[in-house]
Amino acid sequence: MPGIYRLKGVIKHYDWGGTYFIPSLLQTENKENRPFAEYWMGVHPLGTATIETDAGEWKELSEYATKLPYLFKLLDVNDMLSIQVHPSREAAEREFARENAAGIPLDSPQRNYKDDNHKPELMVALSEFWLLHGFKPPEELVYTLLNVVELRELLPVFNESGYTGLYKHVMEMPQAEVNRILQPLVDNITSIYKEEEPDKTDEDFWAAKAAQRFSTNGNIDRGIFSIYLFNLVQLKKGEGIFQGSGVPHAYLEGQNVEIMASSDNVLRGGLTSKHIDVKELMKHIKCEATYPQVLSPEPLNGPERIYAAAVPDFRLTVFELKAGEAVSFTPFSAEILLLTEGNTKLSCGSKSIECIPGSPSVIALPAEPVQLAAVTNSTVYRAALP
Repeated sequence: MPGIYRLKGVIKHYDWGGTYFIPSLLQTENKENRPFAEYWMGVHPLGTATIETDAGEWKELSEYATKLPYLFKLLDVNDMLSIQVHPSREAAEREFARENAAGIPLDSPQRNYKDDNHKPELMVALSEFWLLHGFKPPEELVYTLLNVVELRELLPVFNESGYTGLYKHVMEMPQAEVNRILQPLVDNITSIYKEEEPDKTDEDFWAAKAAQRFSTNGNIDRGIFSIYLFNLVQLKKGEGIFQGSGVPHAYLEGQNVEIMASSDNVLRGGLTSKHIDVKELMKHIKCEATYPQVLSPEPLNGPERIYAAAVPDFRLTVFELKAGEAVSFTPFSAEILLLTEGNTKLSCGSKSIECIPGSPSVIALPAEPVQLAAVTNSTVYRAALP
């Protein structure tokens, strides 16, 4: 069944999602103001996309692309996501087998490893986007611990024990100690942001937001420590970032496209109501200085540009076409195309599909060349194998 077909993804209504961006792109009403957090395009046990056959029937994508190794997503982050780490492939294989041998059901809330795969991720901002990404370089971390008075007692721990010792210290600290250190900080920054305009370049803004969102029953979420220990990264529209195994990260706010290896292995460290296992997190986290590498798309083929990520699971490129401009490519595997702006006509052989808001995604199964012809200025992302 080679050729091009309309693709209908799966909407995820997680509570951290926004209410406008995804409904607008899909031209879907949202009268109930439900959160539209993610739009999944791929094959996954928790949500498989469907394609429209030439007979006009909608069939599961898994019938035509059984071994799609990646999941392509659209995200709208309104409230911050959990601090998380993904294991390496080797670690995932080992730990998945261990939990299987222990008889822990796959759907158990105590389960850490849902499969035996790694989960490298590449995201590209569709708006101003904020995230936490890896530990600050030593000089920046020391500056933070000196200047945030309430955290100053952690500086000797870092000086003596380094990144691993410091993070182990705050993650294993009794809750009463977490409250003792963070309550004065939370009280201070909360009062500031009641009176001042938000400054998103300041960790205090995100810590105040996290305290309001995640602290319960008088206990402050220890994930707030991570907001000060990790790099706070601001991406502009069109900029990307790659997150490999072991790199701690958390999405804070904005819209993006994201492509990842198909896996559900997530180890969480705070800012969430989901399962947290500090022991497992510490086994896989890279406690080391991280210097964020913000990616800009590199020239590939005319108006097509690529976001460099050296992984075997996926490749992400983008076409930025002006009205009247056309380009072609040949799919050598199942490839997913997502229109985020504009109106573009796709053609393959004698078949044509209009890629427009309301129907923004198409799958190209290995066939003859596919042509994209922009009706208006358009942006189209292409998810494929390397």
